[in-house]
Amino acid sequence: MKAVVQRVQNASVVVDGKEVSSIQKGFLTLLGVAKGDTEEQIQKLISKIIALRIFPDESGKMNLSLKDVGGSHLIVSQFTLLGDASKGNRPSFIGAEAPEIAKRMYEKALEVSAAQGIPTCGGVFGADMKVSLLNDGPVTLIIDL
Repeated sequence: MKAVVQRVQNASVVVDGKEVSSIQKGFLTLLGVAKGDTEEQIQKLISKIIALRIFPDESGKMNLSLKDVGGSHLIVSQFTLLGDASKGNRPSFIGAEAPEIAKRMYEKALEVSAAQGIPTCGGVFGADMKVSLLNDGPVTLIIDL
């Protein structure tokens, strides 16, 4: 499982010309589910993301979490995070989970985030999405479980 977490001032997802999700201050998480990933890993990953202390406190130090700042969470499924481009020029996605399982895991990620009291929204699994964001900092982390 791989996640790219970006601290954002705002982010949105558009599908077929219509905005389907948007947030203001918070995290945009791009989530890639690998073959064999478990719901326990989803729970651990999302809990870790929510607890990340990467918002500035009153001294300007990264010391506050998503909950501390009342932020929102936009989670977007992105199987291409599992692409392997180590050989040749065309990435292999053999490490990505099958779509029906990955969709279930993605939906679990949305549930886990919302269950922790974080306003949470997502993209449209499997759709051609246009994701816009204003990265704050910029602050971007890669979490690989």
